Amino acid sequence: MAVRPLFFFLTFLATAGLLLGVWRGEPAWLIAGASLFSVLYASHPGPARWAGAASATLGSAGLLALHPAQRGAVTPVAAGLLIAGSVWLVQRQTEQGAKFDWQRSIIRALRNGSTRLSDARTEEAVIRAGMAMFGQLQVAHSVAFVAYREGVPYLIGATGAFEPFLEKPLSPSDDDTRSVQADHWVAEEVLALIKRPQRQSFYITDVYGGDEKHLGLLILTRPNANKFSDSEKEVVRAFTRLVGAQLGQLHAIRSLRESNELTLRSLGAALEYRDDETSGHTQRVVNLSMRLGRRLGWDEEQVRALRWGAYLHDLGKIAIPDGILHKAGPLSPEERHVIQTHTTSGYEMLQDLHFLPAETLDLVRYHHERWDGTGYPAGLRGNNIPEAARIFSIIDVYDALTNARPYKPAWTPERALEEIRAGAGKHFDPQYVDAFLRLMAEQNDAKLVR
Repeated sequence: MAVRPLFFFLTFLATAGLLLGVWRGEPAWLIAGASLFSVLYASHPGPARWAGAASATLGSAGLLALHPAQRGAVTPVAAGLLIAGSVWLVQRQTEQGAKFDWQRSIIRALRNGSTRLSDARTEEAVIRAGMAMFGQLQVAHSVAFVAYREGVPYLIGATGAFEPFLEKPLSPSDDDTRSVQADHWVAEEVLALIKRPQRQSFYITDVYGGDEKHLGLLILTRPNANKFSDSEKEVVRAFTRLVGAQLGQLHAIRSLRESNELTLRSLGAALEYRDDETSGHTQRVVNLSMRLGRRLGWDEEQVRALRWGAYLHDLGKIAIPDGILHKAGPLSPEERHVIQTHTTSGYEMLQDLHFLPAETLDLVRYHHERWDGTGYPAGLRGNNIPEAARIFSIIDVYDALTNARPYKPAWTPERALEEIRAGAGKHFDPQYVDAFLRLMAEQNDAKLVR
């Protein structure tokens, strides 16, 4: 039998028991009916949960009114005991219902929050996922996540009454000399941001990354005097550890990337110290590569791969003998072949740097390929040339033309751009030549000659 029809059937039996007990003067039927009402409606919200106690009271009064002779059998004490039992059952069921609702909120918040946290790729996304998770817990009306930026505390996450103060720095309200990183002071200042009725009860816990690095504070408030229970505090701390671990991982990745960036930049600078003919070349092509990549709508990961390739594109020249690299006169065919090996040499040097994306390695190896297939080292043609290499070859040639070398003076930007335009479909990808010329015109780098 389905649950709902069974519930109505049992309700019918409880009603019949009550009516039969009152009509026939049978206390046993009355007690049975009231007890069944108590069991059936104890977990219901609102007034329905008191059905058992109400039926016991009204039934007892009706029975005594219709059957005065039963007064000895149904005394006020017996009726009171039945009502007390009903009340206890209601309270017990209410407590169990509240526990069940709390457990259901935990499961729902954990299920949805863990998915959003695992998908988050930025600090902002992690904070949004964390705030949504605490919202689903329904444990607090307002939540604030405080973190330090260059020693200054900020609300980097907020819900409820704290939302108007999101991304605003905190400072001592009384101009004292307390440390801005004293957590107790920060917590006091955060709580003081909202009105007292909105923070009648509150809970504060630290946020740590996976390496136990202190990341900030989480502050939860309620507009009532109900203190946070030990169970609520334990769950909040557990969810805070989840958010902190994800933030700590992102911080570690960012630190690693910054170290990688510094290493690659240093490699590019080291090459320029050796090849004094190209001073400043690396930083110029890096900047212009990033501008063109963004102009083409590339995302930041693609732009980073392009930037790293620009740092490293001539790394293989470290392996070129000084007599050839610094030769003042024209190069012989054999010497030119040695110079051309710098693309494959650089590519091979970078094989053990597993954090480098494929686009970076492709740029280093193929940035001297030509659209018509006459370039080196592989003689690739057209779209077979990797995209990053096709883009960078334009920038590399433009910078070489507009800066003086021992074998030529610097060209004007206008003349260099005309040379780039003339090379479309021969040396360069026509699509990217067009994008490069538009970029230069929009940035007022040169007036295009038509």
